[in-house]
Formats: sequence, structure tokens, C-alpha cells
Amino acid sequence: MTIRGVITGFMLSPVFLVLLALIGLLIARRFRSGILLAWCGVLGALVLAVPLVGGAMLMALEQNLPLTPPANAPPQAIVVLAGDIMRDGAASEPPQPGLLSLERLRAAAAVFHRTGLPILISGGPLNEGDASLATVMAYTLVHDFRVPVRWEEDISRDTWENAHMSAAILRAQGISSIYVVTHAWHMRRAIKAFADTGITVTAAPTRFDYLPDSWAKALVPDSSAWRLSLYALHEWVGSAYYALR
Repeated sequence: MTIRGVITGFMLSPVFLVLLALIGLLIARRFRSGILLAWCGVLGALVLAVPLVGGAMLMALEQNLPLTPPANAPPQAIVVLAGDIMRDGAASEPPQPGLLSLERLRAAAAVFHRTGLPILISGGPLNEGDASLATVMAYTLVHDFRVPVRWEEDISRDTWENAHMSAAILRAQGISSIYVVTHAWHMRRAIKAFADTGITVTAAPTRFDYLPDSWAKALVPDSSAWRLSLYALHEWVGSAYYALR
């Protein structure tokens, strides 16, 4: 993971808001603004723990995706964007796709069985010396899902590089229209990343989000909702940044 990615993840996490609150309390005796800072941190962390907030932000990202292939440019390949990996405590065990990656692989397998199109997996290593995400995911797709992988893009470090490095491989093969497989909440940013590559994208998302089925579940703070809010904030900030590039 890049330093920028680590910093961004920290700045958008509840931990940052807790730290903000602590800093506010520490400076409150000398600066009146410290109390305001502390309240902002506490209330911010509390709001992001409300399932309704994270769920609504994710669902807003998932609207109006291009789910139907254009009639004049049908997809010619399937591009799977890498997610995460899991490591075993035993040094002899190789890394495995994480839960996000497995959901994307399952969706890619479904699209492959429906279309028969060749697959490209995109994702470089998380740390220097590690196997690339593309390699780890390709192995699982081939051996566990029995789905062939035509290409691996194993250098990219983020979604922007996923798109541009994959596009270079695809254009060399004469491919100009693709299905992109990733989570529904990540799809908007992925489409923006592909926007200036000359590749036409049809979304093939996995796992659309939904709101809790009762107001009690939606409004009572829950630590697991922080994860949803973190995903949502990261995607909204990333989409805005990509729109300005």
C-alpha cells in the first residue's frame, strides 16, 4: 500500500476523529476552540457509527451505473479489479484472496459463464516482495472457480492505475469495450478512472447495498457501521479527486 493510501485511510477513519477529540481536550484550557474540536471529533465518530449514514452514502454511490452494454460497442473482455488478500499465520501458507476479492471473483465467474469473454485481473502487490493481487486472485479463479484467466496486470497500486494499465493491455489486443467487475460502491470511481482511456465500460457490480430493515437497526450506533462509512467516504473523496484529474 502506498504512503498516500495509508494517510488517506487514516484521515477518513474513526480513529482520526477520536484523535481529533483528544487533541481538542488537550488544548481546551488554552484555546476555546479546543472544546469545539473535541465535540466535532466525538459527534463525527458517533454519526459515522450510525448504520443509516454509512448505508445511505454507499447506496448513493451505486445509483445510475451503466449496467446495459451499448448496442454499438458490446463488451469484448471482462476486467476484474483487485480487492484484498488474507494471510495465514503459517509462513508456509501462501496469501489468499480476502472477502472483497472473493466476492469480485464470484461475480467475474458468473459473467464469464454468461458471456464466455476473456478475463483480465488487475492489481499489483500490496507490499514490496509480495505476490501481486492479480496473481493471487488469478490462481483462485483458475483452481477454485475453474475459470480461465487470459491476462494479469500485476503492477498497479490503486484504482486509477488499475484502469490505465489494464487499458494499455486491452488496446494492444484490439479491445475497446469491457465489463468491469468490482463492488457496486467502488464502481463509480472505477468508471471515472477508465473515462479517458478510450475503453467503453459496462458495469458488472457485485453486492448492491441496502438499508437495515428496521429503524432501530438503522439508527442505533454500531461499530461495524464504521467500516461502511469508511468505504463510503473513501469512495466519495476518491471520485471527487478523479473528477478533477
